[in-house]
Amino acid sequence: QVQLVESGGGLVQAGGSLRLSCAASGRTFTSYTMGWFRQAPGKGREFVAAISRDGASTHYADSVKGRFTISRDSAKNTVYLQMNLLKPEDTADFYCAADQFSSRGATTTNQYAYEYWGQGTQVTVSS
Repeated sequence: QVQLVESGGGLVQAGGSLRLSCAASGRTFTSYTMGWFRQAPGKGREFVAAISRDGASTHYADSVKGRFTISRDSAKNTVYLQMNLLKPEDTADFYCAADQFSSRGATTTNQYAYEYWGQGTQVTVSS
C-alpha cells in the first residue's frame, strides 16, 4: 500500500509556471506506475500525464503535450509535474495516482487502473 500527498498548487497568471509534487510513502515506490489526473469544475476527471515504473517512458494528454513534463525521483519517492505556459483552461484540481499492477514500461492512461490516489491540489490560472 502507498499513501500519496500532493503539493505545489496555487494561483498563477496565464503563461506562468507551477511545479506539482507528489510524495509517496513506503519503500516500493519504483513498483508503481505514476500518473497525474485533473478535474475541472463541473467536469469529469481526465488523464494528464503518466510515467513508467522505471521512469523511462512517459505519456501526455494532447492538451498538455509540450507544456507539461512528468518526472520521478526514486531517491525522494516523489513524482513531479512541471507545468509551463499555463492556460485558464488548465484550472482544475490535480491528483496524483499510483498503479501497482502495470508492467514495467507501461504508462497507464486509464484512471480506473490506478489503485491509490492523493487528496488533490488546486491549480487556478487567471487570464
